[in-house]
Amino acid sequence: MLTVVADPESGDSDQPATGESSLIDQIVREGARRMLAEALRAEVDAYIAAFTDQRDEHGHRLVVRNGYDQPREVLTAAGSVEVTAPRVNDRRVDPETGERQRFASAILPAWARKTPKITEVLPLLYLHGLSSGDFVPALGQFFGSAKGLSAPVITKLTEQWKAEQRAFADRDLSGVDYVYLWADGIHVNIRLEEHKLCLLVMIGVRADGRKELVALADGYRESTESWADLLRDCARRGMTAPVLAVGDGALGFWSALREVFPATREQRCWFHKIANVLAALPRSAHPGTKKALAEIWNAEDRQHALDAVTAFESAYGAKFGKAVAKITDDVEELLAFYDYPAEHRIHLRTTNPIESTFATVRHRTKVTKGPGSRAAGLATFKLIESAQARWRAVNAPHMVGLVRAGASFVNGVLVERPDEEAA
Repeated sequence: MLTVVADPESGDSDQPATGESSLIDQIVREGARRMLAEALRAEVDAYIAAFTDQRDEHGHRLVVRNGYDQPREVLTAAGSVEVTAPRVNDRRVDPETGERQRFASAILPAWARKTPKITEVLPLLYLHGLSSGDFVPALGQFFGSAKGLSAPVITKLTEQWKAEQRAFADRDLSGVDYVYLWADGIHVNIRLEEHKLCLLVMIGVRADGRKELVALADGYRESTESWADLLRDCARRGMTAPVLAVGDGALGFWSALREVFPATREQRCWFHKIANVLAALPRSAHPGTKKALAEIWNAEDRQHALDAVTAFESAYGAKFGKAVAKITDDVEELLAFYDYPAEHRIHLRTTNPIESTFATVRHRTKVTKGPGSRAAGLATFKLIESAQARWRAVNAPHMVGLVRAGASFVNGVLVERPDEEAA
């Protein structure tokens, strides 16, 4: 657990140092305060202008200004900024519900004390090992204010993260269709009670091409039962069987998938497979092996890929049969992506959507020492939730719906009339 030791000369350890901030910090914060004030006024002016024609029976406007709220400090990337938000008196009534209309600022939501970026930083620091009592001495002086950083506030936030994770784990999946699914077991070594425990992660591609976190739970990477419990839970909540699942061949996920979703096809991750093959070879053979494997996974079509497999077996089979068997034994699962749109190959060949997302998590948490609770480890959910907003859709998203509809693809090309083509 990381610990921040307050300077004994600074007096109260729960308060940031009272030394004056530098001139440049003062300029930045004052500029941020003025810009925010102008943006809030412009937002209110636009809202009032949109309803200038709405008046009561006496000809008075129904939407007018109503002074200002009490000043409040908001933690931003520029530090603590004092905000005085303008108020709006909206006397319009919703004809259906009979309730008064209310103005809601999109810039500064009601009761907001921290910007979204700061909200993202807090769980990251918590996972990094910063204890709840150390947020004030660690960040108070940096932001110029300790408001919103006290130990009770941080503890309340962690409880909120856990509640959000539980709600996510229990949500209904019957209204979402995941056509592709990536699965992997991620060891992040943070706050988990047992070293063998890991996070079982599933990310799916919706029918509209958008990527989305499907499930996140703790379990054992190689355990079929851990994966089966997770898949059964998803099926119980209404999840439809994906068309194709992508993952490492060493996972217990595959046996569980065949039990819960037997119709789902399997695609082995080339990133993991290449690492497995190289681990069975001497280092001197790595350059040539990498080139030979690239000829397989990067081939123009399935036939060229199969020819490259034959060439790889001929070149390395006599000396390194164990390494070659890792390819030949799983060749069908390794080349399954050829039966789907060519635009999707870059996404389907590896579990990169999971690996790239957790790369930052591993980097940020690799120095954390000491055990912790499972619930704290699952606070990683907040980091994934933040990253999810920046995920881009798969290439050619319009073709994902065709895959779900059962369209036929030969070497990545859509077959318009499969019956005539077969004849």
